[in-house]
Amino acid sequence: MGFYSRKILPYLLEWSLSSPLFAKYRQEVLAEVEGEVLEIGFGTGLNLSYYPEEIHKIITVDNNPGVHELAQKRIEKSRITVDNRILSSENLPMADNTFDSVVSTWTLCSIEKVEQAVKEIYRVLKPGGKFFFIEHGLSNETDIQTWQNRLTPVQKIIGDGCHLNRNIRSIVEQQFQQVNLEEFYMEKTPKIAGYMYKGVGIKQVRG
Repeated sequence: MGFYSRKILPYLLEWSLSSPLFAKYRQEVLAEVEGEVLEIGFGTGLNLSYYPEEIHKIITVDNNPGVHELAQKRIEKSRITVDNRILSSENLPMADNTFDSVVSTWTLCSIEKVEQAVKEIYRVLKPGGKFFFIEHGLSNETDIQTWQNRLTPVQKIIGDGCHLNRNIRSIVEQQFQQVNLEEFYMEKTPKIAGYMYKGVGIKQVRG
């Protein structure tokens, strides 16, 4: 991981993702999180303020050590105990059926092996456990898709692997049989980066 990813990108993420517009959706996504919680792509800890009051401890992972310093400042001020680990979500060390809830906000766009990461999320969830997520991705408009495909190679450089053109519905539904999902354009955001997938994937309970 290079200088840009470790030293510059964390501050860009902090600036771009901390607006009230993003806060609104964080609150919506996290409102029903419960039980034992894992958050992937913890970043600078922007979700911490929006967890329900019943949540007192979470485990978090992020593979970028550069965000740790910014995250630590929020962890120290938070009422929640945070076990923050520098790990890839593609290979989680947690046991099967560990968590009631897994959270991911604007993270699936930049994981290199995103299908593998979603498999890991499914694996560590308890039967009946829920994957709460919001992500930008492939638009439902052909003209916008064309520009997303054209600009993704540049975006991957600027955003340290971020894709504009991932079909998040397809990626999540490959693993989760039950997915409750909303698709929409985020207000005040260019369409190429503002098509959102907000939803919950539920792990099957085997009878």
